[in-house]
Amino acid sequence: MKLLKASAAAAAVLALSLTATACGSGKDDSAGGGKKVTIGIKFDQPGVGLKTPDGKYEGFDVDVARYVAKSLGYSEKQIEWKEAPSAERENLISAGDVDFVVASYSITDERKQKVSFAGPYLLAHQDLLVRADDKTITKATDLNSKKLCSVTGSTSAQNIKDKLAPKADLLKYGGYSECLTGLENKAVDALTTDDDILAGYASQKEHQGKFKLAGLKLSDENYGIGLKKGDTALQGKINKALGKMVSDGSWAAAVKKNFGPAGYKNEPAPKITATS
Repeated sequence: MKLLKASAAAAAVLALSLTATACGSGKDDSAGGGKKVTIGIKFDQPGVGLKTPDGKYEGFDVDVARYVAKSLGYSEKQIEWKEAPSAERENLISAGDVDFVVASYSITDERKQKVSFAGPYLLAHQDLLVRADDKTITKATDLNSKKLCSVTGSTSAQNIKDKLAPKADLLKYGGYSECLTGLENKAVDALTTDDDILAGYASQKEHQGKFKLAGLKLSDENYGIGLKKGDTALQGKINKALGKMVSDGSWAAAVKKNFGPAGYKNEPAPKITATS
């Protein structure tokens, strides 16, 4: 009987030990210094969020994400990067697949119904990218009778055609890289999306000096960091980190590093207003 009791006690101790081990092996969902933090970024936007062929991650959003993660108590090795395509950002957050998303994520009332935002950390504008020697396109209406490149699924070019240049010849390509090739080869006359994304592409080594931003401000896009709806604790921590990033000069340095070669005239760091 004593042997049976001893065996039962040993089994209980073993079970508790395994449970504790299992609980300690996962990440800390509070995103505040646990074993890892999972961050959603773009993998295909040079200058903003890019996974390089050698498996590294770079871009302005990546620099912001790294700074925030460090402020939350995570080292570089504790960051798990996860691709966050535009159409999947809300799903990744609500499903708990990421702790937060830093992926050229404009704060809108519609999105705020599903997720919460920290920030904003960048004010971008829809703009045009044209060839560096092109002096014929200085405003959106100049696109009438010219070829405007759009990426399939994007609404930016359609907005211009519907509201500003109805006679523009709208061409839809599979990706921004194809638009850039078309722009360089004069198959298209302009490419449109957010100015920071355009600057990121134009800043790539192989593209430097070939393109320029038109400098138009066709919309206001306040980029925020998306997180689970109602997580005010994490929101407050991220907002504090963003404020520090601006005050210590890291924000300005990241803008210059990622967008500077394209002559990107960025707006000052926006005032942090996200509180819900």
